[in-house]
Amino acid sequence: MPRIIDIHTHPVFFEDNISNQAIDRLVRYARKLGVEKMVSLGDVLRYGQKPGARHLRTLNDESHALVQRHPNFFIAFCYLNPLLGEKAVRAEVDRCVGKLGFKGIKLEVANNASHPSMKAVMKVAEEFDVPVLQHTWATQHKRMRMTHSDPIDTCALARRHPNTRVIMAHLPGIGHRGVLEAIGIDNLMVDTSACLPFAGLVEFACEKLGADRILYGSDLPIRELSACIARVTAADIPQSAKGRILFDNAAAWLGIDSNS
Repeated sequence: MPRIIDIHTHPVFFEDNISNQAIDRLVRYARKLGVEKMVSLGDVLRYGQKPGARHLRTLNDESHALVQRHPNFFIAFCYLNPLLGEKAVRAEVDRCVGKLGFKGIKLEVANNASHPSMKAVMKVAEEFDVPVLQHTWATQHKRMRMTHSDPIDTCALARRHPNTRVIMAHLPGIGHRGVLEAIGIDNLMVDTSACLPFAGLVEFACEKLGADRILYGSDLPIRELSACIARVTAADIPQSAKGRILFDNAAAWLGIDSNS
């Protein structure tokens, strides 16, 4: 059975006070499939595209509660709305990363990755040396581009901030064009989360970027874990590459001892 770190999940999703028993069942099921650790990104759309500071705190507290209940399984990323401004961004990162031990930052669709407010996010991420996971989807020539980041936008963000690590989410959503945009950006990784597998896409990403630039993610609970894992395990790539995508790359980026 492969060792797996799932870099992209939303374990508490559109539910208030999800039961501890439901979380425990999720952990047991994931472990049966080889998932050793799971990153909680928060229920990012419960309060709309532009959540306020109070709502962000609630969502991040939920991720922290998961870590407290299963400290050897869950890892939390700090969900932010960059439009709240530099002071609010820094305050929540200080609280979540500095005090609570979160391991990264999560951005959804409050704004496009090209927005000037991103400068404050990238600055504090560099200071704390944590990755920024940016929701990304192919949205060129679509009205949603104002808030949804296209691969061009996320890749440009990583180029502007070469000392800040960036995770471009949703390999099936960015497609072949997104992979090609990511070539040569050493501080950017692509995660495999999103819809059902597309034949040959993981192989294409490995060919163009190298297995060291890809992270496994599921986007649970929208997606089924077993199908998302099979996206990698069934790909026509070497076993060593599968191991890097499923576990080793995330362990390195999150500072996880692979021997623990």
